[in-house]
Amino acid sequence: MNLTISGHHLEVTPALRSYVINKLDRITRHFDQVVDVKVLLTVEKQKEKQNRQRAECNIHVKGNDMFAESAHADLYAAVDELVDKLDRQVVRHKDRIQNHHHEAPKRLM
Repeated sequence: MNLTISGHHLEVTPALRSYVINKLDRITRHFDQVVDVKVLLTVEKQKEKQNRQRAECNIHVKGNDMFAESAHADLYAAVDELVDKLDRQVVRHKDRIQNHHHEAPKRLM
């Protein structure tokens, strides 16, 4: 899995990097065919302090690309919401690719 964590208008500290990596482990625990993950953490220059911190993520898995974004007053809370959204998408994708068709029972004559 290729992981890219970048920051826009902020420096990605080692503590923040390790927090994002630990949270993204939840996604790889549910679905192990993740090819590429790109995380973008930004701080927007807004006058109001609400929802300034944004977290965006692109995930490339076998057969699909997924995107999620989250905004919150706290960057760690934004990362938590982001991982929750991505986790739901990954579990849904995993359910779709599994074969849910059963063989028809043989007819009795």
